[in-house]
Amino acid sequence: MSEVTFEQKINMYSRMLTIRRFEERCNVLFMQGRIPSTLHLYIGQEAVAVGVCAHLRPTDYVLSTHRPHGHAIAKGVALRDIMAELMAKVTGVSKGKAGSMHVGDIRVGMPPAIGIVGANTPIACGMALAQKRQGRDDVTVSFFGDGAINEGAVHEALNMASIWNLPVVFVCENNLYGASTPFGQVSKLENVADRAKAYGIPGVVADGSDVLAVHAAAGKAIARARRGKGPTLLECKTYRLCGHSRSDPLTYRSKEEETIWREKEPIGRLAQDMKAHGAVTDADLEHIEQEVEATVDEAVAYADASPYPLPEDALRHVFYE
Repeated sequence: MSEVTFEQKINMYSRMLTIRRFEERCNVLFMQGRIPSTLHLYIGQEAVAVGVCAHLRPTDYVLSTHRPHGHAIAKGVALRDIMAELMAKVTGVSKGKAGSMHVGDIRVGMPPAIGIVGANTPIACGMALAQKRQGRDDVTVSFFGDGAINEGAVHEALNMASIWNLPVVFVCENNLYGASTPFGQVSKLENVADRAKAYGIPGVVADGSDVLAVHAAAGKAIARARRGKGPTLLECKTYRLCGHSRSDPLTYRSKEEETIWREKEPIGRLAQDMKAHGAVTDADLEHIEQEVEATVDEAVAYADASPYPLPEDALRHVFYE
């Protein structure tokens, strides 16, 4: 992999900060009753989505889970369209009918996310099979959490991708807990990536709190898939700095553990890297912060000003029109 340029680092920093500020604003809006349904926030895991999606084209596909906002922003779904969707407005990316767990925009290569744990993995195989049969050098990325690793669909998908040599990168975001269940209670193996050997494909572990480490590992896996060499299982060790969902009291984690992970969260980590190399100053970072805040403000204002769907809209788009 070539050296990451300053421009690439700035872009990844801005994209991670956008995800963080968007999610923080969503949390406030939810508490104010302005976002219906629950939320599964991506706070703390930004390096995974950004490090992976930095390598993707609009014609590549990303398949997400019940925690999709970060993936959507990293893949290029418009911020205001996501916010309008979360607020159930007709201008939302799915016209207010999908909500938080099904965010996506096929126009930028992200079908609506799938809230069922592990369910996107066989679908990723289908999309990758189409890419291969059409002679494209595009790839499909399937994001899922460590809570999905014992789902039968995940094993079937890994095997199918392997035997058909499909251009899929399976990205397991191991945030140490499947909801409230520690990873060590559901797996004898220390690493999810170790399971790749059973399918005859590469298994790679990356530091999911370091966007540069994710970027390097994902770049190799994606380039390999583009060359027709088949799938990779990429495990990113990460940590959500929030509950599993808005109803999670977080009583199963120690304060000491949370402190350790907060000290190495990805946004501050990249900022320190750039400052240490003299690439940016505090003033530069403050300017990026202001730009990001303005973008989030605009998204909220757009969603607030948008109308709700009409009652008769519930009968539209049930079948293909």
